[in-house]
Amino acid sequence: MNTPAPVRRLTVLYDAECSLCAFLRDWLLRQPKLVPLEPVPAGSEEARRRFPGLDHGATLDEITVVGDAGQVYRGPAAWVVTLWALREHRPLAHRLSTPAGARLARGAVLAAAKWRGAQGHRGQRGGAQWGGQVYRRADGWSYAPGSGWSYTAPGCADGTCAPR
Repeated sequence: MNTPAPVRRLTVLYDAECSLCAFLRDWLLRQPKLVPLEPVPAGSEEARRRFPGLDHGATLDEITVVGDAGQVYRGPAAWVVTLWALREHRPLAHRLSTPAGARLARGAVLAAAKWRGAQGHRGQRGGAQWGGQVYRRADGWSYAPGSGWSYTAPGCADGTCAPR
């Protein structure tokens, strides 16, 4: 029987350009830990050097945590393992690791992603982007505070679209 390696240290890859991510990084650093956590900016030279096998574009889109034995956790699993490392939040991590708790963890990750999207964080894969007072998404939707939401199909910005 193959026993998994114990987790003795976790590296949390976070978007250094995201205020929510930076706030959570600072909060994590203040928490009493059962397992050391080391924050590293996602997509940075340090992250690329330490984890050459990772898709670093994806680490900017979704929280990624790497264990000292090479374990990789993404999305809700990354949140759960991060909470598991914290002394006061390990019981919560155990509850979130159940099927019912996993739905709650996924909801938290989706809510954070939605907030990040509204703030214009896009990682390296496209997505939301701020242009002055107008919020533009890569899928053609944009929001202007004075006029609300509008849609221009990608490639149709000049009013002429190629026929399909």
